[in-house]
Amino acid sequence: MRTLITSAFVSLDGVVEAPGGEPGYRNAGWTFKDIEFVPEAFEIKGREQEEATAVLLGRVSYQAFSPVWPSMEDFAHYKDMPKYVLSSTLTDGDLVTDWGKTTILRTLDDVAALKQTDGGPIIVHGSATLNRALADAGLVDRYHLLVYPLLLGAGKRLFSTTDKDTQHLKLIEHEVYSNGLQKQVFDVVH
Repeated sequence: MRTLITSAFVSLDGVVEAPGGEPGYRNAGWTFKDIEFVPEAFEIKGREQEEATAVLLGRVSYQAFSPVWPSMEDFAHYKDMPKYVLSSTLTDGDLVTDWGKTTILRTLDDVAALKQTDGGPIIVHGSATLNRALADAGLVDRYHLLVYPLLLGAGKRLFSTTDKDTQHLKLIEHEVYSNGLQKQVFDVVH
């Protein structure tokens, strides 16, 4: 079974919305504001590209990333990697043609079936709505979190507010950086 990894920039109060400056959120670009850049904090991002064998995105994140990431050197490893988009509305005609093979999945059952295939880890970037649904369905195996020392208040959250049984996590890697950023890697205890 393939490992499904959620990778997120998250504020201390759980907000993941528009960390890179995506329009429509009043605190857009919060990962760049008043936080000193410490390169070693982002080592995990390079490691993700080397270890992942597929990318899974929700529709909104796909539509934000697909026009930009294919030409960015920072995301070069993802260019030829298979990509999957969970969407009930996208069609093949909506997919970009310069980012390698992309498959549209329609349901969480399709994601569960993908996890049963041969291959290595599947990484999820952005995709707040998708991440909440994946977690609620018990499909997330690991969290790669870069936690920013910020309280953003309103905004899309990484974790759902669904009333469910306790889900245990096992901290397998962590580090605190000079700028207050924290790397936290958790395995989900199934």
